[in-house]
This record gives sequence, structure tokens and C-alpha cells, in this order.
Amino acid sequence: MRYSKQREQVFQMVMEKCGLHPTADDIYTSLRQTNPSISLGTVYRNLNQLSEAGKILKIPVANSSDRFDGCTHEHYHMICERCGEVSDIQSDYLSGFREHVLEQTGFHADSCQLILKGICKTCGEREHT
Repeated sequence: MRYSKQREQVFQMVMEKCGLHPTADDIYTSLRQTNPSISLGTVYRNLNQLSEAGKILKIPVANSSDRFDGCTHEHYHMICERCGEVSDIQSDYLSGFREHVLEQTGFHADSCQLILKGICKTCGEREHT
């Protein structure tokens, strides 16, 4: 991938928001503060190129905007179907998951994306109050 100043700015913004899982619109809004000439199309194009190159993760969210994650090590996500919040799963339970699949099935998984969908704690508490 050739160097591009705008791609570098998009990448840096994703890295600054690591753990927050921003949308393309979030990144665009933040970048416009320092680079008012950047277009939304440029942000989308560069996010997709960075994702395809494995520099960032693209997290598809049904009925909402995709989210992006600068943490590219293998980890998993939870998506709240009410508020749309995307969170990392911090669990030792899932370590070795690909190895387990290999043992059980003989399938050699190169990578794994696990997304749990449901209701986050905050939205769950709102329902019960």
C-alpha cells in the first residue's frame, strides 16, 4: 500500500480511538477539525483499504454503520442490539479457540471473528427500572 497523508490521518484517528470502535462518520467528524478539506468518501475508502490490508479491523454491525478497531490482535466483540455499543470481550475462556476447532474438526482456521449480539448491561438495567 502506497503512503498517503490522508490514509495516515485516518489510521492515526482509528488508533487514537482504539477500544471505542468508531464509525466512519465518527472518524470523519474528528478529522474535519484539523483537516476541513477531507471528504467522507476519502475516509470510507481509506478505512476499507486499511481493513483489507489488515492494519485495522472492520466490525460489521447489522442495521447500523460498520465500526473500526485499531487493535488487530485476535479478540472478540459484543454488540448491543438496543444502543449499538460495541465492546471488546475480555475472556481467557476463548483463548485457544482456533486450536480447539482444529483438534475437533481438523479445520485450520487462519483467523476468527466472533461477535456476540444481545443487550448490554446498561440497556438491560433500563428495561428493569
